[in-house]
Amino acid sequence: MGLMGKLGGAMMQGVLGNMSEVSVEDLTNEYGAYLMDGETIELGFQLVRDVVIFTDKRILDFDKQGATGKKMRVDSINLSTLIHISAETSGFGLDDSEINVYYIASPFMKASSGVAVSEKKFEFPKKYDIQPLYKQLQEIAYENHERLNK
Repeated sequence: MGLMGKLGGAMMQGVLGNMSEVSVEDLTNEYGAYLMDGETIELGFQLVRDVVIFTDKRILDFDKQGATGKKMRVDSINLSTLIHISAETSGFGLDDSEINVYYIASPFMKASSGVAVSEKKFEFPKKYDIQPLYKQLQEIAYENHERLNK
């Protein structure tokens, strides 16, 4: 497939709103400066210019802005704040898969302190098997639930 075909495929995925997997090496080269000491990238995806990276400590969401993409917003969701995970697998046709993460967004981790919860949705291409990622995130959320409710 020629360059135009590849670009057309990437653009179509962008229009459809789902991401394509990127190698850990490429992600480390481009986004390694955003990692904390001792943090390692486990998995990452790109949607046109935006990138989401799953590390052993956080989920990093890079939102490149403007015509050149030099301006960028970086959001970080600590894995220790995940409290619920939901998934929707792809169906027939143009459906994609998605994983929703619900996390504690306030600095307080206990209900008596007034917990604020946020949600973030990540969409994946139909061909990507989200089940292992869902399972890993759900196990983290369950451990957090048990720890917070002792």
